[in-house]
Amino acid sequence: MAYEIDDDIMPLFIVNGFLEAGKTQFLDFTMGQDYFQAKGKTLLIVCEEGDSSYSEDQLKRSRTAVVYVDDFEKLTPQYLNELKVIYQPERVLMEWNGMWNQDDLKLPEDWIIYQQITIIDGSTFELYVQNMKPLLGAMLRGSELVIVNRCDGIPDEKLTACRRSIRAMSRDSEIVLENGDGEIEQATLEEDLPYDLNAAVIEIKPEDYGIWYIDCMDQPERYKDKVVEFTAMVLKSPKFPKDQFVPGRMAMTCCEADMTFLGFICKWPDAESYKTKQWVKVRARIGVEYQKDYHGQGPVLYGEAVKGAEAIKEIVQF
Repeated sequence: MAYEIDDDIMPLFIVNGFLEAGKTQFLDFTMGQDYFQAKGKTLLIVCEEGDSSYSEDQLKRSRTAVVYVDDFEKLTPQYLNELKVIYQPERVLMEWNGMWNQDDLKLPEDWIIYQQITIIDGSTFELYVQNMKPLLGAMLRGSELVIVNRCDGIPDEKLTACRRSIRAMSRDSEIVLENGDGEIEQATLEEDLPYDLNAAVIEIKPEDYGIWYIDCMDQPERYKDKVVEFTAMVLKSPKFPKDQFVPGRMAMTCCEADMTFLGFICKWPDAESYKTKQWVKVRARIGVEYQKDYHGQGPVLYGEAVKGAEAIKEIVQF
């Protein structure tokens, strides 16, 4: 949590997750680390109490005051400003209540979320995805780091499915999987992909587009120089070069409010002849290169064949 922070801004660091995911343990451990130590006071707002508690010695050493808030309606910009006046903190930590929709959080004008971390209990992840996906999506959406702990005994295919689900809801986060021995090296996880990575032409079926998109964006090097074939909708923009378009699909990453277009940059000499919302079948070789839209290295398609196709009515779901 080392940041250059404007003196006029109150930095807020949110650690979220559902009850008993390990948020308190994470924050208690973090407050004891050298990189956490800084000048001034820290205010810790705890929005739910689990079985774990904070070390009084730790709080004293780190000059951290704790305030418990058990009612979301109380968490108003006015109340947060009152806490700022009372405690005069240099920064604020918040242990979020996973049953509150984080999209509803309103902050004072001079408060900014500087970092957001989500803690997930791997043993209960499927249950929360099935029953509380909108709440999970709201927590994941702005997270820089997602820690999935308690992964002991979970099969590789379920861990990779978990990682893909998180990536769909949190496109730019760093994802860490942990078991009792520490961090799991994700490159060693065995995957049962629904298509043949070694085929001369990898055929991506409509129902497998989401898996392919997430995996290709997450691990583009494994697809470098591979040839893929898939059906997608065209996206064009006046800002695109004449030989470029984006084939992709509409996807529901969390709930109906989170509909988004998932596509790849594709270079094709005849791109000008296609219009937005037109459906095409694309065969392309995948390259990996820097793109501003990717904020770094990412997959770029080099078209080998593009032709009209029937529209796919179903949207991509994760």
